[in-house]
This record gives sequence, structure tokens and C-alpha cells, in this order.
Amino acid sequence: MLTFDAHLDLSLNALGGFNRDLRLSAHEIRRREAGMTGKGRAGGTTCFPDMRRGQVGICVATQLAGCMPGPSPIAGWMSPEQAWAETQGQLSWYRAMEELGEMRQIRNIRELDEMVALWNDTSIPDEKKAIGYILSLEGADSIRTVGHLEKAWEQGLRAMGPAHYGVCRYALGHDKVGPLPAGGKELIQEMDRLGMILDVTHLSDECFWQALEIHQGTVWASHSNCRALVPDPRQFDDDQIKALIARGGVMGAALDAWMMIPGWIRGKTTPQDTGLKLEVICDHIDHVCQLAGNSLHSGIGTDLDGGYGIEQTPEDLDTIADLARIPAMLAKRGYTDEDIANIMHGNYLRLLREAWAE
Repeated sequence: MLTFDAHLDLSLNALGGFNRDLRLSAHEIRRREAGMTGKGRAGGTTCFPDMRRGQVGICVATQLAGCMPGPSPIAGWMSPEQAWAETQGQLSWYRAMEELGEMRQIRNIRELDEMVALWNDTSIPDEKKAIGYILSLEGADSIRTVGHLEKAWEQGLRAMGPAHYGVCRYALGHDKVGPLPAGGKELIQEMDRLGMILDVTHLSDECFWQALEIHQGTVWASHSNCRALVPDPRQFDDDQIKALIARGGVMGAALDAWMMIPGWIRGKTTPQDTGLKLEVICDHIDHVCQLAGNSLHSGIGTDLDGGYGIEQTPEDLDTIADLARIPAMLAKRGYTDEDIANIMHGNYLRLLREAWAE
């Protein structure tokens, strides 16, 4: 079954300090990183061959560069101009992958339908198919001014989350408490004018509610889980999930272990310590579906290799290809074929068609 993954930091892994050639298999990338130290090293899960093997044919692929000086190479740029330059480098890598036929950017309904048709065409081997991607920006710090957002739109940026971690230029991350600054309100208004999808993932609670009030267009949560199951500000509480449902949004279930089960201590807890299994993600999917009363608002947004590897994923997940096991897990819980198709790809495809309808 075609899988739509709503959050993959592909350019971060190709560049951003990891220097991974995603045309290689995950196991080959791990072999080349053997002996390296650092979070996620020799434990990557995501690359083009394994995406194709799991029929992860369409994804939301990110640009990422923050201006929160600190130890993180993805967040420590000292100026918006430097962060902008970093995201332009990431865009150049996506363009190079397009030239090689590895990826294909999706900017409108026609291009979306072409990619769906390609992945539904059984006469073409999956390993020969390009991976379709919708370009998103995780954290808006690299948008030099509100006026620069239109240039990003012209480059194909179709979704954006105003915040990442901490005190960002246009919003506060989930780990902070407080409202949107004036510039953040202006940015979200400009997103609305352009027709850009608002990704509410990572927003502080107050920023979340303000952003929903300002932005009248399409909203989604690309990679978020349920606070009712994992009590942490990174997750969404039931009122937030209900608000997304009321707006027709979709919430992508994430496979970062500390977001899946409570009590996980990053850098200390291991999958083997907890016995965490992939099937736990179905608990989060089911919680959203129960709140909605249907299967129309839950999806997949793994965040695999988002700065971590198999040391921080379910112990029975080897590579992203294992997403292909989720449909059987949902069927075991009583979900129908239609429900499963909605969750694996249909809901995000519907949302994009609605967002881009003329």
C-alpha cells in the first residue's frame, strides 16, 4: 500500500553534519558510519531504497535551519541570512536528486495526481519510481523577513511550521510558554495569503491557539502524538486534537520513541529497556480516530532520522520499510480497508487536494 509520510528530514541527513548518500541502503549507510560517535550514527533508518521497499512513495520533506545559538548544528546559525543560506543549500540538494530522477517535487494537484498514478502503476517496478515530495520548512527562523516568504513559495515551499524548539524568531517552541510575537502574527497572515499550509507541530500551547485563529486556510500537524498517552508539552492534548479535527486537519503519528511512550529519557532509555514495539504507534492513531469518530484525521508522520536513529525508535523497526507492517496492525484492531488507506495516505492526499483546489 502507498504510504504518505508527512515528515522526513531528508536534506538534514544528506547535509547538516550527517553527510549521508540517501541513494544507498540504510544498512550500507550504517556500515559506512561504523565506529562513528554521536546520536543516530550507524543507526539510520531512512533512505531512498528502503522508502521504495516500503512503498513510501510520497512524503513531506523538510528544510531546517534555526537561529537559536547553541550546540546543535541545525539550530545554531547566528543570523537569519546564514540560516537562509543553509536552507538554500538544502534546496539545491533536492534539486540535484530531481535531476537524477530520485525525487520529484509536488507543488499542485496535477503533480500530486501524477505521483499517485505512478505509485499505483504496477507495471513499473517500485525501485524505478521517483519519490514525490512536498517541500516544508520546519521552524521559520530562516525566513529573513515576512516579505521573503513569497520567494520561498515560488521555490515550491508549500507548508511551514513557525517554530521548532526554544524561542524562535516568529513563534515559541513547545518547550516554552508564551504567545506569538508581532512578527509571527504577520508571518502567519502571509502564509494564509499565499495559501501555504500551517504546520502546528512544535508550537507552544498559546502559540498553537493564536495561530489557528489567525490562519484560516489548511492546517496539519505533520509529526505529533497524543498528550493523553504521553503527558509532555511536545504532544497535543485532546482539545487541540479536536480543534484540528474541526478544521479538517490531519495529525501524523511520529515514531520518535520518547513521543510514543511515557517515561523515556533521551540518551539513556533504550528500546530494549522498555520493549517498545512499532504497534504502539497504533495507540496514538486510534486515539485520534476515537476523538474524531472516524478515520479521516490521522496519518503517518514518522520523523524517522530526525536527528536520531534506531537507538530511539521501536526495537522491532529496522528501516522505514517497516511502515508496511502498520496496515496489518490496524486491521487486527478492526480497521477496515478504507480506514487503513485513509491513514496510510488518503487523508493527507485529500487535505492537499483541498488546499490546492482553485
